[in-house]
Amino acid sequence: MAGGFAKDGAVQDQIDATVEDAIKRARDKLPQGESAAECEACDKPIPAARREAVPGVRLCVACQSEYDKQEARFSGYNRRGSKDSQLR
Repeated sequence: MAGGFAKDGAVQDQIDATVEDAIKRARDKLPQGESAAECEACDKPIPAARREAVPGVRLCVACQSEYDKQEARFSGYNRRGSKDSQLR
């Protein structure tokens, strides 16, 4: 049941839109094109197995791991999704 001017299912529509945005953001970050032979960050060679497994790869495993750690620190979404967490 919706209240005020909101239609029925408005909350679910907002949740669905948030999930779709997150999926689009993740897909946009996927590497594309031909893989690099050397890491863009440290200039070490990228193994052939990694280049074949991840088309368009630009970083070695060590640099990719560090990049992923830094990216995980930022999240643009309220994961708890409750009003209480938004008020604090």
